[in-house]
Amino acid sequence: MNKQAARISALSLSMLLFVGCATTSVAPTTSPAQQAAIALLEQGKPREAAQQLEAQAAQARGAGKSMLLADAAFAWHDAGDDARARMLIPQVQVRQLSGATRQRYHLMLAEQALAEQQPAVALQALTGSNDPLPPALQTRWLLARAQALEATGDAFAAAAERARAGVLLSGTARSDNQRAITRLLAGINDATLSSRAAALPVGDPLYNHAGRALLGRGLPLPRPFDRDAAWQVDTGKRPPADVDGYRPPVKLAVLLPLTGNLATAAAPVRDGLLAGYYGEGRRRPQIDFLDTRGTAAGAIAAYDKAVAAGTDFVVGPLGRDEVDALFHRDPLQVPLLALNRGKDAPPPGSAAFSLAPEDDGIMAAEYLLGRERGNVLVIASNDDSGRRASAAFKERFAERGGKLAASINVGEAPGDISAQLRQAAGVDAVFLAVKGNQARALAPQLALSGLAGVSRVGTSQLVNNTGKAEEDTALDGIIYPSEAWTTRGVAGLPAASSLASTLPTARGGAARLFAFGFDAWKITAYLEKLATSTSGGLSGATGALHLDGFGNVLRTPAWSTFSGGRPTPIGDGR
Repeated sequence: MNKQAARISALSLSMLLFVGCATTSVAPTTSPAQQAAIALLEQGKPREAAQQLEAQAAQARGAGKSMLLADAAFAWHDAGDDARARMLIPQVQVRQLSGATRQRYHLMLAEQALAEQQPAVALQALTGSNDPLPPALQTRWLLARAQALEATGDAFAAAAERARAGVLLSGTARSDNQRAITRLLAGINDATLSSRAAALPVGDPLYNHAGRALLGRGLPLPRPFDRDAAWQVDTGKRPPADVDGYRPPVKLAVLLPLTGNLATAAAPVRDGLLAGYYGEGRRRPQIDFLDTRGTAAGAIAAYDKAVAAGTDFVVGPLGRDEVDALFHRDPLQVPLLALNRGKDAPPPGSAAFSLAPEDDGIMAAEYLLGRERGNVLVIASNDDSGRRASAAFKERFAERGGKLAASINVGEAPGDISAQLRQAAGVDAVFLAVKGNQARALAPQLALSGLAGVSRVGTSQLVNNTGKAEEDTALDGIIYPSEAWTTRGVAGLPAASSLASTLPTARGGAARLFAFGFDAWKITAYLEKLATSTSGGLSGATGALHLDGFGNVLRTPAWSTFSGGRPTPIGDGR
């Protein structure tokens, strides 16, 4: 028998002994010396703890000896010396263990089993409650169960364990865990995801993750997202909501970079918000615009000024660094609707709304997956938007079971990529994270390579550097996410074409930011409705808007294509 088989056999034998011992006797109370050694373990000194515990075990008898040996084995395991830990395991009488010692021992057996690719053995060890363990070990327990469940093929249950662990995590570990949950849910088919999400009890940590995944696929929510008390609007300040859910703040502050590098982008956002504000005939809040100057310090100063002035809701800031600066002040005295995505989730009671390139990539992936396209060629520009959109597309497409035939990066003036195109065999779709002028240069090469007839989906950047129908006929047939306002109009705004003729901030590339500003006002006025709705969300200028369980505004776009060199709406994208 080889060494690996011997280790597996020893571990399996110990688990069989564990399973056979359904009853446990009451173990003696831990001694002060044992408690001191455990304290060393919790301080991140497992080797010192293991040495002390093993020395104490040499002087002990009966149940006390088993307790000390079990803790010593766990400490050696934590110190990275599993060989020493395995030497102690046969000496442990599992029926004599109790409390945190028993659960630490089972956690060690499970982690060893996972290292030896025995997920079923790990799940046998991780039964019962992990309540006796401190939070750090409870997290490890839950993540070990998640790993074992994923290995046995139950992705939904694995995601559920990760969601429970997420409550105990923070910082980068929490973000990484959330990405893992997204990955697990992405691989589950629509019917299974819908049915198992509906079966989750109210308050289950996985429900908000599952609901977000459902919305991303255009599927209905079984019930509203779970939200805490921070989402309850202060009824002492705001009058009751109208029948349609309209319930704006009493005093609103808008934080925008009115000066500085971001001022050009802020102008259409400001004008779009004001268009929605003045287009509303009912009660409107007092509104103040405060300049953030496009800096984190400026955003903090503007926010503090708004709070001091008695504001009950804040819209903004716009820059990513500005948003991060305010999100890190959790809890915030006054809730806000940030106009960008931060590194972390919004604080409780606050929300984030953005037109991030990543969203375009995710929406394009869902579009193609919904039409059973499974082998995609990705062509992306080398700029920031192209890189971010293509990275998000590739991640989501692969998570959902799609195959990436190849990925090609191009510069502002794409060169000859025909050789790379010929190597992309079996492609049934092309994702183009490029601007209009780049797509015009690529279209003939796609046609010559036999890819003109496959599904071609771009990002919202496709309309950049376009406008001459005779040139843009090369883009005919490419589908891309667009704003509802520019494709079919939206209540409360004049037609995009007529407004563009009189207002510079509503024409060309600025039109998208103008629609974004309009929706920022609409979200502010209907935030309570968004927080409690399970239906079609809110019809906005940028698309259908939903608020997920983490405070992120999700957007379902309109879809358009080029026909005769002109942008043309295509309804739901079919």
